[in-house]
Amino acid sequence: MTGDQEPGIVPQAVDRATETPGSALTPAVDPLVTATPAGPDASKPDLERTAMAMSSAKGRSIETSILAALALLYTLYFAREFLVPITFAVLLNFLLSPVIRRMLRWRVKPPISAAIVVLLLVAAVGEGVYQLAGPAQRWAVNAPQSFSRAERKLRSIIRPVQQVTKNVEQAADAVAAQNDRRPSVVVQAGPSVSSRLFGTTQRIMAGLLEIFILLYFLLAGGDLFLQKLIKVLPHFSDKVKAVEIARATEAAVSAYLSTAFLVNIVEGSVVALVLWLLGMPNAVLWGVLVACFEFVPYLGALAAVVVLAVAGLTTYDDVGRALLIPGSFLAINLLQANLVTPLLLGHRLTLNPVAIFIGLAFFFWIWGVPGAFLAVPLLASFKIFCDHIESLAAIGEFLGQRDEEERRATARLSMVYRRPA
Repeated sequence: MTGDQEPGIVPQAVDRATETPGSALTPAVDPLVTATPAGPDASKPDLERTAMAMSSAKGRSIETSILAALALLYTLYFAREFLVPITFAVLLNFLLSPVIRRMLRWRVKPPISAAIVVLLLVAAVGEGVYQLAGPAQRWAVNAPQSFSRAERKLRSIIRPVQQVTKNVEQAADAVAAQNDRRPSVVVQAGPSVSSRLFGTTQRIMAGLLEIFILLYFLLAGGDLFLQKLIKVLPHFSDKVKAVEIARATEAAVSAYLSTAFLVNIVEGSVVALVLWLLGMPNAVLWGVLVACFEFVPYLGALAAVVVLAVAGLTTYDDVGRALLIPGSFLAINLLQANLVTPLLLGHRLTLNPVAIFIGLAFFFWIWGVPGAFLAVPLLASFKIFCDHIESLAAIGEFLGQRDEEERRATARLSMVYRRPA
C-alpha cells in the first residue's frame, strides 16, 4: 500500500485501454484488485435449498422450454396424417356421446347403439356425396369457361391491372433482350390431373375410413378411459374432481359443436332457399358449400363470396343481378355472425376474434385445410377445458369474448385513473 492511500480503501483498477483486450479463453485480469473476505457473521449458503430450487419446475431453463415447444410443433407437423383423423374422431365422439347415453336409457347397449349411429352417419355422408356429385362435377368441368365468361364481364374493372402487368412484361422482355445469352429453363413435368385426383380421393377415403372406425370404438367404449383414469387416481377427491371435469367438459363441448353444426346447416339452407328464389341453378349445391365453408371462420366466408360471385357472373348477363348472389350471402352471414351465434352460444362458449385468427393461422400452417376446419372446434374445446380447471382458468379467460360488464368496468377504471388528484 502506498503512502497516499487511506486505510480500508481498495485501490481502483488501472486503465487497461492501451493494452490488448482479453478474450473468453484469456481474460484480462487486473492484479491490483483484491477480494474482500466474508466476515465471521456472514450467512452461509444453504446448499440443500439451492439443490431443491434447481430441481423444481421453476428451475428449468428457458432453453429446455423452447426445445420442448419446438419438438411439439415438429411432432404436430410431421404426424399430421396420423393426428388429423384422430382429432376428427374425438370431436365427433364429443358430439355423439349424448346420443349413445340416451339410447342406453332405452336399454340399447353401447356397441349396438354405436354401430347404429356410425352406420347412419356413413349413410348420410354417402347419400349427400352421391346427390351432389353430379352438379359438382358439371360445375367443375365448366369452371374454366365460367371463369372466362366472368373475366369478360369484369374486364372493364380489371383492365388497369392487365395494363400494368403488360407493361411489366414488356420491360422484362426488353431487359432480357440486352443479354447475349439467355439462361436455359428446364421444365419438369408434374403428375397428371387424373393421378392427383385419384391420389387425393384415395387419401380422403382412407382418412374417412379411419375416422369412422375409430369413432365406433370410442362410442362403443363409452366411459372406458374415464373409468381407467378414476382407477389410477390415488385420492377420492381427485376421482370426484376428474368425473366433474370430464362430464362438464364433454357436455359443454357437445353443446358447442351441436350448436355450431346446426347453425351452419340452417345458414346453408337459408342461403339455398334465397338463391332458389333468385333463380340460381344448383341452389342446394351452393347451400351445402356455404355450410361447409362456415366451419372455417373468415376465410370460409371469403371463399364463399368469391365462388358465389363467379357463379352469379356466369349465370346472369346483368352484372347487378349477378352480384346480388354474393350480396345475399353476405347479408345472411352478417346476421348469423352478429346476432344468431352470440345469442345461441352466449359469452361463455364464444371466442374472441384475435384468438380465432391466430388459431386458424396456426392450425392451417400445421395441418393445412383439415386444420382450418378443426381450428375453431379445437380452440373452443381447449377454452372449455381451461374454464373447468382452476390453474388454467386465466388462459380460458384470455380466449373468451369480453362482455359489456367488463367493458363498463374497464371504462370506470380508466376514468378513475384519469381523474386529477
